[in-house]
Amino acid sequence: MTGRGSSTTSTRDLLVDGVLFDIDDTIVDTRSAFAAALTAVARTYLPAVPDDQDAERHRALVAMWREDAHGRYHRYTTGADSYLHQKRLRANDLHAAFGGPELDEDAFDTWNAVFDEGFRAAWAAHHETEDALEALLAAGVAVGALSNAGTELQTAKLEKAGLLDRVPMLVGVDTLGFGKPDPRVFLEACRRLGTDPARTAYVGDEPDVDALAARDAGLVGIWVDRPGARRRPVDESAVTGVHTIRSLGELPAVLGLDAPRAAG
Repeated sequence: MTGRGSSTTSTRDLLVDGVLFDIDDTIVDTRSAFAAALTAVARTYLPAVPDDQDAERHRALVAMWREDAHGRYHRYTTGADSYLHQKRLRANDLHAAFGGPELDEDAFDTWNAVFDEGFRAAWAAHHETEDALEALLAAGVAVGALSNAGTELQTAKLEKAGLLDRVPMLVGVDTLGFGKPDPRVFLEACRRLGTDPARTAYVGDEPDVDALAARDAGLVGIWVDRPGARRRPVDESAVTGVHTIRSLGELPAVLGLDAPRAAG
């Protein structure tokens, strides 16, 4: 399954024949889902954190989880740690910073169940995702997903967000045993999508592991730099040779979908 649209519209005037999407904070609003999950965690484990998603201390909690300053998740994406172990380390990082108890393996199992219930219930697509996908598929562009999370988790996320029928999960961190920014994961995703890397765009919310890594693998890199707090500081002078957009609503124009069509 490649996610190619059924339209016979010519794509010769487009920049690409295929688009690969990152999932978290690109097509799915994972930031809000993290906020929901950590709100649930805070109620039980972090009494010093207000039960209010607008509270400054709560925003700091979510920001710390997303930033992952110790690079726990990165170790998982390189095959150096397991998913659950890195998550327990991150949970204990949060607890150390916000006054929670240290979690051993058994206590973490309970913590993780609380986190996951809130997290999964809040999975939803970004509001502009639907229109961007419809524009791509109507033009006959192949669409798929490449993520640094596990395939099973991301497939469930796409399904809950109502996207799986149009954005098949092609490559996760467990597909090859490692993830982005390794160029091999981008090339494997293009192979599964059925498109030439040079005619394939990769769209993601992180400039380094998404847009720049895709560029270095021979794809068209597109960085979705949404307004608001970034996950971590960015040296914008180093983000070169890629397209930068503020919303997926700008994606069709970047790809030439608003240009006059060539005769079929």
